[in-house]
Amino acid sequence: MTDRPMLVGIVGGSGSGKTSVAAELVKRLRRRSVATLLLDMDAYYAPLELVKSRFGSLPVNWDHPHAFDLDLMAAHLAALHRGESIRKPTYDFTISDRTGWEESVPPGQVVILEGLLLFALPELRDQLDMKVFVDTDADIRILRRIRRDTRERGRSLESVMDQYEQSVRPMHLEFVEPSKRWADLIVPTGVENRTALDVITRHICSRVLDQGEPQRV
Repeated sequence: MTDRPMLVGIVGGSGSGKTSVAAELVKRLRRRSVATLLLDMDAYYAPLELVKSRFGSLPVNWDHPHAFDLDLMAAHLAALHRGESIRKPTYDFTISDRTGWEESVPPGQVVILEGLLLFALPELRDQLDMKVFVDTDADIRILRRIRRDTRERGRSLESVMDQYEQSVRPMHLEFVEPSKRWADLIVPTGVENRTALDVITRHICSRVLDQGEPQRV
């Protein structure tokens, strides 16, 4: 067994399917009796007043690193790596603000993290044991984002399109797409790529269940 939890980062553009990939990996690992914690970067948006103060008179850019509580997330990753429990923040997208804290949870054997900027920021990237990039075409990503934000987050179609043009796409090109170079494995199309998911699952299991040092993917 490994001495400390394995941290696996899942990154991709907004609407790429990274959340589905992360959820599928958690399901597969738990079926193999691997204790797994799922952590999403979206929960680490900073409190609204702090975000507003960072952007000042400019419109808030929710896809920029300044929108996140990076110090808290980095501290939580370090704690999980040490095998310590954390209290994940709760975030309400309908009011764009932090609303509280979840109950304390232990890391288990594997922590699956998913988010836009995990690889772009060294304070997060350097703590990951395995880095997976979900690579999905832009047209598919925008359609998925429209569906999600209008159905689940109470947004209008016009507001979703405006945000995509003004911040989502520019931040993707500046931060997310270039961070692909840090990935250990690139997964085209997302959760539909069963072969890639099989490879990732086997590699993680070799790290946490088998003795000895495994081969890298």
